[in-house]
Amino acid sequence: MTQLDLPAETVGAQAPGAPRLGRKRDHSRDPEILDAAIEVLAETGYEGMTIEMVAARAKAGKATLYRRWPSKAELVLDAVACMKRGDVEAPLPDTGTLRGDLVALIKPRSIAEAEKKLQIMAGLASMLSRSPELADTAYATLVEPRAKVNRLLFQRAVDRGEITGEHDLETLSVVSASMASYRLMLLRKPVDREFLLSIIDGVILPALGLPAGEPR
Repeated sequence: MTQLDLPAETVGAQAPGAPRLGRKRDHSRDPEILDAAIEVLAETGYEGMTIEMVAARAKAGKATLYRRWPSKAELVLDAVACMKRGDVEAPLPDTGTLRGDLVALIKPRSIAEAEKKLQIMAGLASMLSRSPELADTAYATLVEPRAKVNRLLFQRAVDRGEITGEHDLETLSVVSASMASYRLMLLRKPVDREFLLSIIDGVILPALGLPAGEPR
């Protein structure tokens, strides 16, 4: 008997003993769950936060979250990574000067947003004190996205002859994000426009041999 002669239900059946194919995991609700995680983290802090709270806020099953994020720390890091990506995924500014580009990256924040971010970073600091082995992952989440953008802007400045490639561009690319994370997580102070301008004009531009303040 050929396959064409078999009943339709037999053709589609798996052979005896063959491994069952698992159902493909649905990630379509991940953004909602990660948003809920950020909200709960900001409200309760890391110690008070539970995966059950996030599941309830996102109207998702606890089992769904545990399959996707086996630990609270993994959920928090994914949620913050998603939030940080939203900060740097906009098209890069091209103002013609490095200072102009760096200043254009500074986005206006409301007082409420600044306070929420402060609470989120405080939660991360608490998490890292309990799980220092996650420090590398936290660095990749908090610092690397902005550092990547800075590298691109620095290279653009090199290409147009504004700066030379002799400077330590790799170190300078992480300065602003590192100082902002330190200010948020340890000093518990907001990162506002004035603070970021002080880094640009007081640290980055002088290190590159460029004048601070508005370009002439």
